Amino acid sequence: ALGLFAAFFADPVEMVGVEAGGRSSRPGDHAARFLGEGAGVGVLHGTRTYLLQDEAGNVLPTHSVSAGLDYPAVGPEHALLRDEGRVRYTAVRDDEALAAFHLLSELEGIIPALESAHAVAWVTRESASLSGKLVLVNLSGRGDKDLGILEAHEPDR
Repeated sequence: ALGLFAAFFADPVEMVGVEAGGRSSRPGDHAARFLGEGAGVGVLHGTRTYLLQDEAGNVLPTHSVSAGLDYPAVGPEHALLRDEGRVRYTAVRDDEALAAFHLLSELEGIIPALESAHAVAWVTRESASLSGKLVLVNLSGRGDKDLGILEAHEPDR
């Protein structure tokens, strides 16, 4: 999302980043570094940023159906954009992302990466409040790489 955001920094538009809400808000069940339980400021790999950690500063395990979102920290650029209020961050659960993956695949013939499916899920969930607004969603990758993950999570589908 950061590459898409950069094109709009100077424009008076709302930008929303969507984190991996995983299975639940419990530690180890999500990768929502801004919103989830255990989220806070800490240091990981020499970078002070928002990450999932316990009271002693130990990095917590994460979970997301999307391998690309399954990481305990956010990059410093996202941290700055959040702190400045330029980007609003929210989270989408695994089941919502999987449903959005199928929705976009079936209705538009576009197989989104599971990372992008999180953004599609948020737009779908918020569609009533977005009526009449122009919405741009970044589809950042190919979903065919994620078909094995979908098969493992939805063996009967």
